Amino acid sequence: MKKIKICLGLIIATIFFSTQSVKANELWTEQVRGSWVANDGKGLAIWNADIVVDEQAHSCVKQAAEFLAQDIEKITGKRPGIVSEQGEKHFIRLATVGKDEVPSEFNSLSGKWEAYRIKTTDDGIWLVGSNPRGTAFAVYTLAERLGIDPLYIWTGYTPEKNERLAVKEINFKADEPIFKYRGMFHDDEDVLIESFSGAVDQYGLVDRSLPHFMPTVWFERYFETALRLRMNQVAPFTRVVRPFEVQKMASDWGLFYTSHHYDILLSNPYGYERFELAKERDVKGEYDWDNNRENLIKYWTAGVEENKELDCIWPVGLRGTRDGPYIFPEGTSDKQKSRIFSEAIQTEIDIVKSMLPEGKEPIFHFTLYHEMLKMFQSGSLKLPEEALLIWNDDGDGVMRALPENKGKWKHGIYYHLGYNGAPMKQTVHTILPKLIEDEFRKVVASGATEYMLVNVSELRQHVMNTRFIAEICWDADEALSKPGGANRFTEWWCREYFGNEAANDALATYNGYFQMIHSHNQIWQGAKSLDRAMLEAGYCLPFTHKIVVPNEKVSVELEEIRERERKYDVIFKSAEQATSKMNKEQTLFFFDNAMYGMLIDYRPTQAAALMWEFAQKRPNRKTSRALIYQAMEKLETLEKETLKAEYPPFENWYKPTWARLPGSLNNVHYSYDRMKEFMLKFNISGE
Repeated sequence: MKKIKICLGLIIATIFFSTQSVKANELWTEQVRGSWVANDGKGLAIWNADIVVDEQAHSCVKQAAEFLAQDIEKITGKRPGIVSEQGEKHFIRLATVGKDEVPSEFNSLSGKWEAYRIKTTDDGIWLVGSNPRGTAFAVYTLAERLGIDPLYIWTGYTPEKNERLAVKEINFKADEPIFKYRGMFHDDEDVLIESFSGAVDQYGLVDRSLPHFMPTVWFERYFETALRLRMNQVAPFTRVVRPFEVQKMASDWGLFYTSHHYDILLSNPYGYERFELAKERDVKGEYDWDNNRENLIKYWTAGVEENKELDCIWPVGLRGTRDGPYIFPEGTSDKQKSRIFSEAIQTEIDIVKSMLPEGKEPIFHFTLYHEMLKMFQSGSLKLPEEALLIWNDDGDGVMRALPENKGKWKHGIYYHLGYNGAPMKQTVHTILPKLIEDEFRKVVASGATEYMLVNVSELRQHVMNTRFIAEICWDADEALSKPGGANRFTEWWCREYFGNEAANDALATYNGYFQMIHSHNQIWQGAKSLDRAMLEAGYCLPFTHKIVVPNEKVSVELEEIRERERKYDVIFKSAEQATSKMNKEQTLFFFDNAMYGMLIDYRPTQAAALMWEFAQKRPNRKTSRALIYQAMEKLETLEKETLKAEYPPFENWYKPTWARLPGSLNNVHYSYDRMKEFMLKFNISGE
């Protein structure tokens, strides 16, 4: 009887579906979160619906069902059941073409990559994918349209409560994504290291040569965010101990597990000696292809053995154990180097092919990073066609090169939003949406769309641009169909995240941000000017008994820094107007994402202006101290603002780390600490 009932339902659904047209909104024109909720009481009630998932469904579909159950509970207060067979209740049915019985209307999805459809019937919602990942992405699309922010972990967004949740008529289609493999690289986990073994230095910083760990909850947060943005790969590790359960979690949830360019075959060369992985794998000798080939192969093979059952994209190549070039013996010619690279890469590919289980497709990527790009462009580097060729940017969002002729390879890109090296670049987003738009237009035009990995560091600072990139990667045709994609996205972002009333002032704030922090070196203009002002002021202090006549440079610096301060004043006026129209939740995220990055430069800029004024006027002792105290007050304000940005789950986010060393411009406390040193040096305190 149950089988007859299900078949009848399928026939009715097929008839229903055939009369409907697909409804699709133009990207970045309308509200997304909650847009499918029926607030008029006439929609399909799903507040008490079952989520139906076959017992044999892929683990990524089951995980999506778990997230959806949690999402509906957040909205209705009641967690729906997850069942394997449809009952009398309304249903939300998760199904995959070719694996589950679905209405014939969905057969058009067959053979496609991660495409999906979402449709309502009289008694339920069908979420159907062309493959399991497509089904999962249908779930995450529905969740957002019910009111769940894909970035809620980072934005703090709480969905609107609705005990009688119902949806409008839905007929939604998502075709195959433009970029096949799309994902995030969580690089340089300096803030997130929770525990470690071994010594720390005077600042309490971990000894990076010893094993250290990241809490699993952060991997869960990263993976969930990637999935909700419809990404399908992650590179979760850099220089930490790698629990296998994290790699397996990524694969089980529907994410290809991959890694960066020197992590050959996911074997973790960084840990060869540092984490004693060579010893653990019974590998002897140096990490040296020329002189220790057999042991190197053994080490790489261990990486494949560990991960062969997972969905992986295997990095191939030959580099050092710490993201540096492979060191060849002196006198090695380019021709010899090319031969060695080719031998090593072919060996790596052969290892994987020989070890993967039957039916699991081997996927390889080779990143044309630094010296590799030069060799490839010279024509001396011969690469097998199995390897995806990955082109990269310069660390500041500008592509170094792209394929002019695709040749026998498939191509992709490695792109940076975060980058360890330039001051503050992990702490503040410095890549402009307009630059992203321009560069991705070039990428799409070149055909390098097989693969995209974006370096997001610890993600918090880069969620806006990460979403922008994720949406371009899914539908570049729509996102880049006409000029001004970055502007349309930013305008939509302000409406979606801060509300219609605050949107114009929020947009003015972001535009001001992009004007002021348009590259990584702009974030420390105030700090550097303050350093110069303190140096000049040290010679001008009346109580140091040194007589120095201020030169023209002082006046020029004062006017330049005052002009920078005036520009910030205008921007923060817009920010204040925006926040006056936001709720508490929106205000906090707006502070994080739009204001705090500028404050890191604005407060030292204010302090620098006061110190240059002091250096120019050479005031008396009493006035000297007053100006210095005023400058210090600006920096103390930044310390308070930093504390404001360190709410749960981001406690101690701006603490000193190996990437944000005390005394370096990577540290947000830099100017405050320098000013304290200045006041101590000249005994300026107590009055």
